Amino acid sequence: MLSDHQISPRTPSRRLLLVAAGMSLLGAAGCGTPWNDADDAGAGAAARPPGAAPEASGPGSGPEAAQAAAPSEAPPQAATAPPTPAAAPPPMPARRRLTEEEAKPVNQLDPNQRVVGLTIDDGPDPRYTPAVLALLQQYGIRATFFLVGECAVENTGLVREIADHGHYIGNHTWTHPDLRHMSDEAVRDELERTSDLLYRTTGRQPSWFRAPGGDWSPVALRVTTELGMRPMGWTVDPEDWATPGTSVITERILKNVRPGSIVLNHDGGGDRSQTVAALKAYLPVLVDQGYSFSAPSN
Repeated sequence: MLSDHQISPRTPSRRLLLVAAGMSLLGAAGCGTPWNDADDAGAGAAARPPGAAPEASGPGSGPEAAQAAAPSEAPPQAATAPPTPAAAPPPMPARRRLTEEEAKPVNQLDPNQRVVGLTIDDGPDPRYTPAVLALLQQYGIRATFFLVGECAVENTGLVREIADHGHYIGNHTWTHPDLRHMSDEAVRDELERTSDLLYRTTGRQPSWFRAPGGDWSPVALRVTTELGMRPMGWTVDPEDWATPGTSVITERILKNVRPGSIVLNHDGGGDRSQTVAALKAYLPVLVDQGYSFSAPSN
């Protein structure tokens, strides 16, 4: 569990680094399935005008054959009852307003325990999230996934899989915007919309929130407090979002992890193959060093 008294100073904003690199955290890959269904269509199907029937070929494909194959009259239709509509999910319970102490961003776990908080941002992504889940299951590690709403709504099965594996799920806004330039109403919509989707998908309300890029604004902190979600930052940022190389990511994490560290990783927002490879490299090292892995309860 996180210690309410172990709150380190705010970590520097990653947003400035992103702007300098000319990148967006969500990247060009977007949040949907990376494959284009149109690529699988045949050339003949693409050449037919919309609504046209497929061309017949081979013996017995002329008008006479079509007439012979048609039934003389349509079989009688059996009366069927209309489908029963699915029951609407119960409304999301109201959350209590946080205290002033709870509303401060938390950047570490208890430094007196040899424990690490592993966090995974910007997913779920059908390319990389399954590989991350497999690694975490291999080592018996529980992590916190901060999910982007527009990615989660396209991959609800992965959201449920994350929850079913016993991991914790946090709110990472709906569109991953820069909250520092948004109104109270716009920030509230980003957070409420995401929390509602996660609740309807998993049956659990997210109790933790992370600002995109770590860019906390007074408005975002106030809305987060009113919605009853505690803000979580991080202690170790290997900048895997910038794809510096698997060895660089691994080295930065192993060099900077301390008891109580919260480590930032990404499974969405772009090519995260380096992150997956780095997890495969550094997780067994941390386990051998005697670290356990914890996360806040939802």
